[in-house]
Parts: sequence; C-alpha cells; structure tokens
Amino acid sequence: MQSAKFSLLAEMEPARQAANGNHLSPVWRPIGAKDGFPKLAGIETCYDSFEKSVKEYADCPCLGDREVGPDGHAGPFVFHNFREVGDEVSAVGSAYAALGLKAGDRIGVLGANSRQWMTAMQGMNRMSMVCVPLYETLGDSAVEFIITHAGARFVVSHASKLKLLVKAFASAKVRGVADVGVAYWGEAPADVVKSLEDQGVRVLPWDSLLQLGRDKEVAPVRPGAEDLCTIMYTSGTTGDPKGVMITHRAVVSMIAAIKAFLEQWNERIGPSDSYLSYLPLAHIFDRVVEELMIHVGGCVGYWQGDIRKLMDDVAALRPTIFAGVPRVFERVYNGIKEKLAHGSLLTRLIFQWAYARKEYYMKQGYKEKDASIISDLLVFKGVKAKLGGRVRVLVSGSAPLSTQMEAFMRVVVGAPFVQGYGLTETCAASFIASPDNFSHLGTVGAPMPATELRLEEVPELGYSPAADPPRGEVCIRGPAMFSGYYGQEALTKEAMDADGFFHTGDVGEITADGSLKIIDRKKNIFKLSQGEYVAVEKVENVYKTCPLVEQCWVYGDSLQPCLVGLVVPAEKPLMAWAAENGVAGDFKTVVASPAANAAVLKQMTDTGKAEKLNSLEQVKAVVLTTEQFTVENDLMTPSYKLKRAPLLKRYKREVDEMYTKMAEAVAHRAKTHAPAGAAH
Repeated sequence: MQSAKFSLLAEMEPARQAANGNHLSPVWRPIGAKDGFPKLAGIETCYDSFEKSVKEYADCPCLGDREVGPDGHAGPFVFHNFREVGDEVSAVGSAYAALGLKAGDRIGVLGANSRQWMTAMQGMNRMSMVCVPLYETLGDSAVEFIITHAGARFVVSHASKLKLLVKAFASAKVRGVADVGVAYWGEAPADVVKSLEDQGVRVLPWDSLLQLGRDKEVAPVRPGAEDLCTIMYTSGTTGDPKGVMITHRAVVSMIAAIKAFLEQWNERIGPSDSYLSYLPLAHIFDRVVEELMIHVGGCVGYWQGDIRKLMDDVAALRPTIFAGVPRVFERVYNGIKEKLAHGSLLTRLIFQWAYARKEYYMKQGYKEKDASIISDLLVFKGVKAKLGGRVRVLVSGSAPLSTQMEAFMRVVVGAPFVQGYGLTETCAASFIASPDNFSHLGTVGAPMPATELRLEEVPELGYSPAADPPRGEVCIRGPAMFSGYYGQEALTKEAMDADGFFHTGDVGEITADGSLKIIDRKKNIFKLSQGEYVAVEKVENVYKTCPLVEQCWVYGDSLQPCLVGLVVPAEKPLMAWAAENGVAGDFKTVVASPAANAAVLKQMTDTGKAEKLNSLEQVKAVVLTTEQFTVENDLMTPSYKLKRAPLLKRYKREVDEMYTKMAEAVAHRAKTHAPAGAAH
C-alpha cells in the first residue's frame, strides 16, 4: 500500500524493533513497484540479453572506437555492428574453451575500456565463466592479490598493462593460479612479451585468440540466473580489496529497473542512442550502463583513454546518454565560470538573466525543456553543443555532487540531469532523483524499481527512523543485490542482516515526498570525488608510525579529490629536527612554522610510499597543532578512538582552508602553464 506519509513510497512491511534493540523503519518500495519488481521478458542472464540484441539489431552499430593516425590525431568513430561483435564474442568464448577453461572459471581483464574489453567479457558470459576486472589503482599489489584471491586462471589485458603482469607473474603463486596464460590487445613491446614467456606464461595476441576460437568453435554454455557474472573488487576497510559477487540475475534486474525508471519519465532509449564509455568498466556503474545500451540496441563508443582528450571524443561521438562522476561535471562547471569571469559585463548579465529565468520556472514545476526556451536558444545551447549537441539524459553517480553544482547543471546542460546513489554491492543504481522535480535537488531521489529501503537507528550518532523526518543507516534489499564477498563469509555476515538487507554505512533522511538524502556516514571510510573509497583508519595507522607524528586524524570529502590531515607532532623528535634545521623557538612556535609543516608532510608521504599506500590514500596537505586529542576535550572516545564528527566541527576552518589553498594552487599552475594566446 502507499505510505500514508510519503507519496513516492509504498510501505511493504511495518516499522519494528531489531533483535539488537535498534528501531527499524518500515520497508519501503517505490510506489510503481508495489506489486512486484520489473522484469525483462524472456531474459534471465547477460548472455540472453546480448544474444537477443545480436538477432534483433544485427545490422545496427554496436561497439566502436577511434583509430589514432601517425600524427597522433584520432579519426572518426568506426563501429562494428551487432552481428560482427556477436561473431567475435563467439570466437573469444570458443577460444576460452579451446584453452581448457570451463564453466565457472574466473578470467581477469586488465586495461582501459575498449571494444576488446567488452568482447572478452561477453565471451565469458557465453561460456558461463566469471569476469574479474583487475584494477591496479586499488594498490601496488592489487593485481597480484586479485588474481590469486579470485583464482583467475587466465588474463586478458591491454598491451600497455603487460608490464604489470610481468611483475605479478614473478610470483610463483600467481603463476600457479593463472595457469592458462595471457591474451592481449594492442601493440606490445617484444621484450615485455618475452619477459612473460620467460616466466613460463603462454601469451596470445588478440588476433591469435580470435583465430583459435574460429578454428575450434564450440556451442555456448548458457549460464543460469543465479550463476556468478562477475567478481568486482572494491577497497576494503582493512586494506585488502574485497570481491563483490554479482550474479546475472542482479545485472538483469538493474537493467529492467533502469528501463522502467526511464519509461516512467517518457524517456525510451533504443538503436538511435549512443553512449561514450570512459568511466572504468572495472566499476559497476559503467558496466551496467553498457549492458543497458547493448540490451536496447544502442551503441557504445570507447574513448581514447586520455582524460585530456575526453571532450574531443564527446564531440566525435555526440552521445545521447552521458554518465559522469562529479569531477567531470566540475570541469564543465568551472569552464563556464572561467569563461564568464573573462567575458564582458554584458555577457555576464545576459547569462545571469537567462539562468535566473530558467531556474525560476523549473522551481515552479516546468520541465527542463519547457522552462525557458529563450534562455536555451540565447545562452545554454552552447553548453549542450559542448556535449555533442544530442545528449538527452545525463546522470551523475559514484560520488555526490554539491547542491550548488547540481542546481547549475540542471539549469544549463539542456537535458534532464539527475543524480544517483548506489554501491557495487547494490549494482550501482539503487536511487535516482526525478529529472524534472527541482525539489529533489540535494537528494538521490526515491528507490529504483528493483530496490527496497529500510532505515535502522544509529543511537551512537543520535539518528532514529522514528523521528520526524526519519533518519538512520540506509539498508537496501532487492533482486539487484550482490551475493556476498568472495571467500569472506564473515565479512558478508557483517554487511547483511537476517532479513537480507545490506547495511551501506551511509546515514540517510527521508524527505517530505519520500526521496532519500544522504546526510552522514556511519563507517570510517570515505569516497573521494573520483569515486574511490579510502579506509582512513588504515591510513592513520600507517602515518602513526612516523617518528614526527604522535597523533593523526585523516579526513576525506566526497566532493574533494584527496585526503587532508590534522597532526599533533611528537614533541621531542620535532624539536630535535628544529635544532638540526635552524628553526628557532619553543614547541608551539616550531609547530606553527611552514618548515615544520613541510617536514612532517614529507615524512608522512615517504612513510606512506614505503608502506605501499596508493596515491589516493596519501594526504596532500596537513595542519599541525599542539592540542592533543583526548577524552576530556571530546576528541576521543573512552576506548581511545577518534571522534570524527567533533574533530571536523572543531577544525572545519582549517580543513576548508587546506582544500581552498590546494584548489588555488591548481588554478594558478593551470594559468601559469596555459599556452600563449589560449582563449578564455
């Protein structure tokens, strides 16, 4: 039944008390899914979806890329149609079987998004094998760890990543697990290939893999809905990545949910639609969008792999569907602001008038396309043109946008712009805001049609679902959920409750109509603006081994690209350093000196490198203080754990100043290194 209080939600189960005594909210679904979750007729697996599209859209463009000429410039997108891609998928899948791989075997994929990446994965779906993306940014040893932890018997890689595999295969354990070998696409240096072969690894170029499959074609081994589709590794709270197990049912359920959501807003996608693939295929967000595009007969164009050339790829493809992370939309936002700052007074006045007019009518309930046609024609058509001129839907995910930036993008981009929320464990798109509802600004909208929502009380932070508005930890259930963490049953039980709800660690608030607003975090793990998670306790434990560091608090913000820190230096070592380096004064004076700040930061950075922290786990700025973190000043708990909310409240000004100074330094460098005569 519809919730008596929230128009967008249907109450499926009443509020109650959990076994641990915490209050639980009702279980809610979106009102449109109150009678059941949407399904795709005749489709149970990713293999079914792909095969259906190969037959239905055989001559339509499917996967494309740009060939780079001798001069370094990329040509137009060239597409393989569904029939051609289907033939390659058949060949790759048959090659896997010819190499001795069997249903259920895991295969690693390493490299930037490409046609070959997707083809390799669809070949796995064809043979009931499991795709394991290898993502080196999870740490120096991540590739080696994932291969051995997942038991990946074979690896498909871009040629540029073979050096990483040489390093990984130096381990006898990796060679013992990945016993079938390596295939690669792209041009590989002969010495790198030889290094792998010298380690006893069988190495196949992409064309040889295809030919092997064509010579020994075999029938598909159709997977079941509950079979694993992928094991996708994400940052773990203890340092090692954790493998999120995702079934075919989960991916198909999310595709069905996204289709139902779009149709609810009269946005139907099909063969005339295109999507630019640049977000990592190793992340669930891009993976689901690409599977959706293939399902509806749309085409996917792959970027060149260089963020500096992203807008050139956008102009060449002219996508109709655009998914991005906050950092991408920040570039659009900052580019417009920079242009206005260097424009004439008249230009700024016209922009401000057009913006205010359109925003006013959007707040009155007008759809984006109808809010102010004159504003779009006079001013905002240029913004849409920068995105190729054909974009119909834009989605921001992976990390939250600031409310200010979301409002700006909703007004200026010339198409419905929405923000979503989800995790790898929930198959990405668990919530999406309504595209033409300005009151959803700052929220992630109502649950998607494959999502059930419940809030659980967080008494230690004072959040209760019985309050008005209801607040608590966001817990999610539904057919798109993951099946657990691979090889980590205890961690799975910790994350999933007896009712099948996944506990996200995020604290949410239900707004007046039933939309979800993320307001806090329960866990000590941050998601940076790139979409990567960082476990700060692990980072703090590393930095506390620095001789110059006595206490350390590390902070990250999902609207910011890096970590910062607050450090209480160890007095004796710091004063010894000061004496050796000619820094005069007492402890307080030395702590306040720029030289001491630089020395502490350098030692922390060096220690982090020695302890194999990756770049995202390293703080990029610190503030030094002589004030100890104690129970008495409310900066530590009685069990001597950091109290993060009080720390942020007390040092918010210092944190903001660090981020501001870094942003100013980046802007100054960009201005200093800009080419002569560059247009603003």
